[in-house]
Amino acid sequence: MLDAAQNGLDRRRRRRIITFAVVSIALVVLIILSSAIGQYSLAPADVVQGILARFGLAEPLTDPLDTGTLWNIRLPRIALGVLVGAALAVAGAVMQAVFSNPLAEPGIIGVSSGAAVGASTAIVFFPFALGGFAVPAAAFATGLLAAFAVYVLSLHDGKTEPLTLVLTGIAITAVCTALTSIATYIAPSTARDQIVFWQMGSLNAANWNQVGIVGIVVTIALVWALAISRRLDILALGEKAAQHVGVNVQLLRGSAIVLATLLTAAAVSYAGVIAFVGLIVPHIMRLALGPLNRYLIPASLLGGAVLITGSDLVARTIVNFQDLPIGIFTALVGGPVFFFLLRRNLHGGRRRAS
Repeated sequence: MLDAAQNGLDRRRRRRIITFAVVSIALVVLIILSSAIGQYSLAPADVVQGILARFGLAEPLTDPLDTGTLWNIRLPRIALGVLVGAALAVAGAVMQAVFSNPLAEPGIIGVSSGAAVGASTAIVFFPFALGGFAVPAAAFATGLLAAFAVYVLSLHDGKTEPLTLVLTGIAITAVCTALTSIATYIAPSTARDQIVFWQMGSLNAANWNQVGIVGIVVTIALVWALAISRRLDILALGEKAAQHVGVNVQLLRGSAIVLATLLTAAAVSYAGVIAFVGLIVPHIMRLALGPLNRYLIPASLLGGAVLITGSDLVARTIVNFQDLPIGIFTALVGGPVFFFLLRRNLHGGRRRAS
């Protein structure tokens, strides 16, 4: 029996190593390909050389146009995509742990719809305020405000229940969607196009300032997520079991919701609304690695980065001289996956009931 248990541990350990290696290699390959492919093409070897040269590990590229394209256009966009994908996927993993439901995702607490209200309002009324930072700043602020409203309105006797949070989130999302629709309706045609494009998600016009701002928020939140991962594992055993071993369930749930809100708000403030990343990536990683959040969270980080980097590469190259919204491609992948998860949960529930 001990040998069987040890063999099981070894198999799980090998699966984790293989999964992390495959996803990490896929991310590196996609970063190089995304840096090389575009309307102005670069050789993959030149991409590697250009990156290494920045750190003094290789000779600089001889063509300044290659260097400018790589460092001023391609890499800022890729870096922002990596951060956005990591943030959304980790937020989804945290939400699924808090709600003990693989169908949970960051949108259920109203962050994305709340951010859309701020972004659309800023686009219509003051798009150039704050030196051009008005739209992301407004999106970030209203995303946080919407999530805060969901949490406060779902409190009962100082406690929150997962079902109440979900239902409150649906109500707040409906109100935010209506407000965004009003802003879209009264907007002039140019602003209306911007609102629609923002709601479908894009990394267009990314720069290093945006990467730095989002990177600070996301890095802090990711460290926070790893710090609470073991308590989230205990919560999976049930609220009563978690309380018996000293876990403050309400504090943990509130902390996790704030964490997911920060990650989602930081991601959508510059990239717009990108659906399904927080739903499908954690679930796929859970199938590969199991439910332990101390492995699931870093794996989701890498998986989300892979999904957004790959989606952005397709979005900007599939049609010549067109930059399509990323949300189109994540929805094309996420829609069927969501349906599969839904049917899988329904069949699982029926088997347990019988």
